[in-house]
Amino acid sequence: MKVLVIEDNQDIAASIRDYLENSNYSVDIASDGMTGLNLAIARDYCVIILDLGLPDIDGVDICHRIRHDAQHSVPVLMLTARSSLENKLEGFESGADDYLVKPFSLKELAARIKVLSERIGRAPDPRLQIADLTLNANTHEVYRAGKRIELTPSLFRLLMYLMRNPHRVITREELLNAVWQNNPPDSDALRTHLFNLRQLVDRPFDRPLLHTVRGFGFMLTDRNAKD
Repeated sequence: MKVLVIEDNQDIAASIRDYLENSNYSVDIASDGMTGLNLAIARDYCVIILDLGLPDIDGVDICHRIRHDAQHSVPVLMLTARSSLENKLEGFESGADDYLVKPFSLKELAARIKVLSERIGRAPDPRLQIADLTLNANTHEVYRAGKRIELTPSLFRLLMYLMRNPHRVITREELLNAVWQNNPPDSDALRTHLFNLRQLVDRPFDRPLLHTVRGFGFMLTDRNAKD
């Protein structure tokens, strides 16, 4: 089973990784919120361990984006030094499934991960839809208005990330990191991919879904947007 740890404290993250790997988990580490968010959306995990107090994006915001923007149902366990009832309620309202206050026992953390992965057992719905555009993450099938669209693997990953983040502006850097991860191409390659995606997904149809928000990035939406 694969676990994502989003934690900016390197000592805590390393301790969690070592303990879980000794328990036969595969562990990815993200030391900042944006990297963690990208990984959470682009990859499948049995549980996400999310620190509430991150330097760039608050853990509550990340959890909210995972739940409401990307519509991921992966179990989220929040870690925090904030122990008040108000803080816990805020975490749960953002979509967290469990809450563990620092300092904590690694044995208890592992037990909670096991319970979450077994009890919840929720896999993200593989079917994504924006207007008449549908994508199945399991079968890699894409349709628009009932017409099958054939995409290369990189175009499929690009479209899937856009569809998992509907109605919000996504920067070039975020797309590069999400689709190509540690081996991003240059900006010209991304521009070419977006052009090709538009040719397949938008051009044959009456209504464009992929929009350029000039100076900011890109948005996949069925709402009105200005190119």
